Amino acid sequence: MSSTVAARLERARAAARQAGLDALVVTPGPDLQYLTGVVKHSHERLSALLLPAEGDPSFVVPTLERPGLDGSAVETMDVLTWTDGVDPHALAASQLGDVRRVAVASDMPALHVLGLRDALPGATLELATPILRQLRMRKDAEEITSLRQAGAAIDDVHARVPGWLVPGRTEAEVGADITRAIVEAGHAEAAFVIVGSGPNGASPHHEVSDRVLQTGDVVVVDIGGPLPDGYNSDSTRTYVVGEPDAEVREVYAVLQRAQAAAVDAVRPGATAASIDEAARAIIRDAGYGEFFVHRTGHGIGLEVHEEPYIVDGNDLPLEPGMAFSVEPGIYFPGRWGARIEDIVVVTDAGCESVNQRPHDLQSC
Repeated sequence: MSSTVAARLERARAAARQAGLDALVVTPGPDLQYLTGVVKHSHERLSALLLPAEGDPSFVVPTLERPGLDGSAVETMDVLTWTDGVDPHALAASQLGDVRRVAVASDMPALHVLGLRDALPGATLELATPILRQLRMRKDAEEITSLRQAGAAIDDVHARVPGWLVPGRTEAEVGADITRAIVEAGHAEAAFVIVGSGPNGASPHHEVSDRVLQTGDVVVVDIGGPLPDGYNSDSTRTYVVGEPDAEVREVYAVLQRAQAAAVDAVRPGATAASIDEAARAIIRDAGYGEFFVHRTGHGIGLEVHEEPYIVDGNDLPLEPGMAFSVEPGIYFPGRWGARIEDIVVVTDAGCESVNQRPHDLQSC
């Protein structure tokens, strides 16, 4: 077991003890990958890390999937295999023993939550999210290095985007070029590709369509995906096909100031809500407040969207190692929209952006 995995498991155990929990049960997903480095998919057959607050971890896995754990950190644990026809929830319960409070991963399928509940009639089940998010929010040096690499990779893709935004091409055609480029830049896959041209840019989560690019279109391009190690990129830039008109220039200048102000506000001790307000105040004061329709940012790591969330009402104080997007937007329904997004990491004195592409409105 690597020192990183051992340290993460011990921190999780300590957090469970502090919360008065007897054990954590973590099924495949980002929490399991974070704690053990194991990447698996969840399905009807139970695989799970059993992490008691006191004692050694163990791992339940179907016999037919046991070879997939070769070489992983799990091999140093007590691995409990089971075959079809055996109740894996009862097997897990027997390993956990006399427990009263058990926390389960948030993405555990209901099939297994209910099975575990029935196998542990004397225990209450609750979410492990309050425990695990405290660990995952604070990225270590290795994770920050991965985020820097992901940021540089997606920057390389954005550098190529202007050459694809040509009148007469469809959003889908541009999206296909971007998808290939994301993998060519070193990602394992393209997790999402948004090419929102003209009125489609006013829909923040538009993907691609058969709409044909036209001269004068403002185009929102929001793209990202995981590197082979699982850490994600996410960056948005706004382009214009041809030259922007006066309204577009005016509104975009407001957006650019808002994004810069929010990044400048990031420092240890500042609250997540204060970063949201730094961007929102500038947009609101310029008269566009009703057109900024989402939070200013979200955490990123093994998931594209994770804690901390940069949103009004979140009084969480920022700490060094926290990583999140800063992405205000302005959207005029049925007309056009714009967004600027960087991933930043909180440092001891402020923050570091992992994205370095220019923020200016780029003409294509």
